[in-house]
Amino acid sequence: DVGQGDSIIIQYGTSSMIIDAGTNASTNSLVAAIKKLGIAKFDIVIGTHPHEDHIGGMDAVINTFDIGKIYMPKASATTKTFEDVLLAIKNKGLTVTTPIPGATFNLGDDVQCNILAPNSLSYTDLNNYSIVIKMVYGNTSFLFTGDAQADSEKEMLSKGYNLKADVLKVGHHGSNSSTTPEFLKAV
Repeated sequence: DVGQGDSIIIQYGTSSMIIDAGTNASTNSLVAAIKKLGIAKFDIVIGTHPHEDHIGGMDAVINTFDIGKIYMPKASATTKTFEDVLLAIKNKGLTVTTPIPGATFNLGDDVQCNILAPNSLSYTDLNNYSIVIKMVYGNTSFLFTGDAQADSEKEMLSKGYNLKADVLKVGHHGSNSSTTPEFLKAV
């Protein structure tokens, strides 16, 4: 529970991934919850886009736990929250991997993650820079959309990506800017 924000933790065997890290206000409860789960390392860290309700606790996650690979879009913000995340990455000697649509990575041996967005180099709304991940384990799939809005959804549809999934994390907290009927039908 990260309040009015997003944070999803995925564990598979001894591998762990976090997608977003909630708000600044929820940082202490997030870190405590992660420790309670017994997680010491995140193999994959994804900051979907640089809004405070998604990366507020990301600096604490990076500072507190061992980190493998960090994915963040080529988008920036002039906020202290974003600067704190960049500073935490720099202080640990880590680098950021820019998501490439169509690329895949694994979590453990059996979980495949496909990067589906962002598909453009620039957007007018930071939400559309959101990294969208389709995660497949056996015959079960999950679609994590961050705050991707209608523009990003249209791009994914036009690229012909397989969006069909068993579980959908709706875009932008369920607001009317995201999860368009066309996108929902494809999922």
